[in-house]
Amino acid sequence: MSRGEAVRRVNPLWTLGLFRSEVLTTFRRWRTLALLGVLAAVPVLVGIAVRIETGAGSSAGGGGGGGPAFISQITNNGLFLVFTALAATLPFFLPMAVGVIAGDAVAGEAGAGTLRYLLVAPAGRTRLLLTKYATVMAFCLVATLVVAVSALITGALLFPLGDLTTISGTRISFSEGLLRALLIALVVAVSLTGVAALGLFVSTLTNSGIAAMATTVGLLITVQILDQIPQLHALHPYLFSHHWLSFADLMREPVYWDDLTKNLGLQALYALVFGSAAWARFTGKDITA
Repeated sequence: MSRGEAVRRVNPLWTLGLFRSEVLTTFRRWRTLALLGVLAAVPVLVGIAVRIETGAGSSAGGGGGGGPAFISQITNNGLFLVFTALAATLPFFLPMAVGVIAGDAVAGEAGAGTLRYLLVAPAGRTRLLLTKYATVMAFCLVATLVVAVSALITGALLFPLGDLTTISGTRISFSEGLLRALLIALVVAVSLTGVAALGLFVSTLTNSGIAAMATTVGLLITVQILDQIPQLHALHPYLFSHHWLSFADLMREPVYWDDLTKNLGLQALYALVFGSAAWARFTGKDITA
């Protein structure tokens, strides 16, 4: 970063304009729309499958209290399809989509030859990187809400709605259930901050968007595999995916906060570590494209 760039004053409105431009560019890409389409289709497929299974005289699968076990409650209340869909997409579909967007954030610009032109504008590398990360986080929120809204609509069309029973066995109103569904969606979105930071860091290491996306998704799969190996139980609490399904504790009465706070704290740690690594790499990188 040059001395002139360091002292350059940037209009905040220009920064908002840059963020708006990045968001519009990201969500106008066919790849992004395809990812959102796949995410929206998952709750529909789950809802139809449960409807067909229960219509044939069987009971929906699942049991216990958390994660995909919500599927056993869908036939009683379509709102449970929201929780089931988020639990079904969080281990792979949602983080994979985020990994694709984050991996392409910087490397895609470098590969297309547009990164150098972005840096000519009065943004600076730090501001541009923060804007890229904010855009990826916007995608995290939108992607999560797409799953939740698709599940809510599908659940309302295929199953009854009304008061629902929490994991603890207490009854809450439908409006409170909606509020908890929204809170769960926000927690799921925040749970992806670690993946977003990791993908952004990988994106600063290469000028190939495809390589960055593939590497990020590969790391995601590797972490998921490591989290399933019992012999590595001592490592599990430090993996960003380990506490993802803790959002189910928001459906308890009272809410269990231990795993939720561990998850949010771990995501903040990953965001700090890999965000700092991305900043260190990007600010010292020789931009030739």
